[in-house]
Amino acid sequence: MTREQDLEALYRALLTPRLIEEKMLRLIRQGRISKWFSGYGQEAIAVGVTFELDERDWVLPMHRNVGVWTTRGVPLRPLFCQLMGREGGYTKGRDRTFHFGLPSHHLVGMISHLAAMLPVAGGLALASVLDGAPRVAAAFVGEGATREGDFHEALSLASVWKLPVIFVVENNGYGLSTPTHQALPELDLSKSGPAYAMASERVDGNDVEAVRAAVRRARERGLRGDGPTLLDLETFRMRGHEEASGTRYVPQELMDEWATKDPIQRFEEGPASALPAEQRTRIREEIAADVDEVAEWALSQPHVTSVPDAERRDVFAPQAERGASTITPSGTSEKRFIDAITDGLRAAMEEDPRTVLMGQDIAEYGGVFKVSAGFLEAFGADRVRNTPIIESGAVGAAMGLALGGYRAVLEIQYFDFITCGFNQIVNNLATTHYRWGAPLNVTLRAPIGGGIGAGPFHSQSMEAWFCHVPGLKVVFPSDPESAKALLLAAIDDPNPVLFLEHKKLYRSIKGEVPDAPVRMPLGRARLVRRGEKATIVTWGVARWWAEAAAAATGIDADVLDLGTLIPWDRESVLASVRRTHRLLVVHEASRTGGFGAEIAAEITELAFEYLDAPPIRVGAEDMPVPFSVALESDIFSAESRVASALERLVAY
Repeated sequence: MTREQDLEALYRALLTPRLIEEKMLRLIRQGRISKWFSGYGQEAIAVGVTFELDERDWVLPMHRNVGVWTTRGVPLRPLFCQLMGREGGYTKGRDRTFHFGLPSHHLVGMISHLAAMLPVAGGLALASVLDGAPRVAAAFVGEGATREGDFHEALSLASVWKLPVIFVVENNGYGLSTPTHQALPELDLSKSGPAYAMASERVDGNDVEAVRAAVRRARERGLRGDGPTLLDLETFRMRGHEEASGTRYVPQELMDEWATKDPIQRFEEGPASALPAEQRTRIREEIAADVDEVAEWALSQPHVTSVPDAERRDVFAPQAERGASTITPSGTSEKRFIDAITDGLRAAMEEDPRTVLMGQDIAEYGGVFKVSAGFLEAFGADRVRNTPIIESGAVGAAMGLALGGYRAVLEIQYFDFITCGFNQIVNNLATTHYRWGAPLNVTLRAPIGGGIGAGPFHSQSMEAWFCHVPGLKVVFPSDPESAKALLLAAIDDPNPVLFLEHKKLYRSIKGEVPDAPVRMPLGRARLVRRGEKATIVTWGVARWWAEAAAAATGIDADVLDLGTLIPWDRESVLASVRRTHRLLVVHEASRTGGFGAEIAAEITELAFEYLDAPPIRVGAEDMPVPFSVALESDIFSAESRVASALERLVAY
């Protein structure tokens, strides 16, 4: 490309988002659209970053970065349908503006929770490194969100693993209405880089050539294996946080000052002045006409409509059919619960070299419960990776790794710590397939539950939190056989799966487990005890309480082990209740708001005429888990109350 061709291409790239901005602002004033997050005056950053990257490099833009999408050559017609919520957009009307990904263009858009996509960039960069063909991932964030935990967690992980990530900070003066100097103790954000041992630069973000040069240096560093770069790009937001909010809170002298630094004007007066004036006029007129025509066309398209079945169907990615097994069953072996999980993990690692384990202390140490002991030696440091103590950052990285085509298995050291990654799980992982169709093969393993005297922060059973999250599967096995078989199925699944492993069961129970990597389908309950007088529905450690209560009382009861809570096996439960006419739900979690309430309500609604007694729920006391073993077992735990509840149910 000649210098003149490069200048014209860059000029077109800068003008396109500016003219889209101008069209959108006219449409807002005309009342024809309701909302627009403007990047007017910040185009040099979006365009400069994207223009300098290879088309196979990943870009993770924010809501003011229309220039990223246009510079990547995203077709305007579907893009405008997306922006206006019309048929033909990329999310089928399920999410707004730039809240979507376009893998064909190596773009992954934002969610509303700022800084959440920075760890995802780390996972995408890691996937490229593991592929042996490193590609940069450039992730955008505003200066206000650099105070978010995900910013620091992402920088930490990218630096420790020397990932080719460019962290692009659009330092534009305001976070909604709060000026930067009221939110940040240090206005030069490039100073954050040395704290994470990474290269950093402060750059004039309204000078597109300066932006390009900084990105070029950062990309070269990343591809050499020298790790990430933090770019603090100074610019200014010339419009409101969103257009309707206005800019009355901004001093006029500040607006006047930055108006003189407009990136388009600077480029026209600088490098683009080498292009003839008539050529620049023609380019502007061509782009303006295209934008106007496409915008008017998009507004003429019908609003998005759908039907319930189509919407429900897209919450989860479909499970690919496994081919006929070539494994000859080789018998069973007696194994502890923990050993069965280790076997399942090992089988998954051996079957697919794109399976990667991550988590705190899982490599040399083998995990705090030693589930992955010996894996580092067997599979190598690329595939068995210690993370810093960054639950949110690690979940985001697992998502990026999955977007890059890997099967990510992340150990949350204790289930109680999963709250630190809650946003990434419920707002990012779980929503992605429904919003824009990307399967996410992420398995989150978490040791859960009490009964070992570990106190309130290492004993909780809050699985019900996650059963309320559409798009997330929740698995909770009760014995060695189901632990191995369900774990293998979870790792196969193209959706995020929360796999819960009861700590007390790890070394307290044994059972026969197939030596071969046999799967159990998710969402199918097992009848582990057959009876006629009542149905007991349970999961995890409570399965053993239920069997013990049936044996102690002599009551002939079905015991159904759900194994999977989302999706749960309604048909098996209904079939049992229609035969026994009584329902008891037992779980370790506190009774109020526990998942047992959902089961009892559903069965009452669907099988009321078959019930000879009101369903009963047995759960723990509504209190934090006490440290004292006596307090936990005698007061808090539901274990001692199961037998009396069963007798009360049958006597009704």
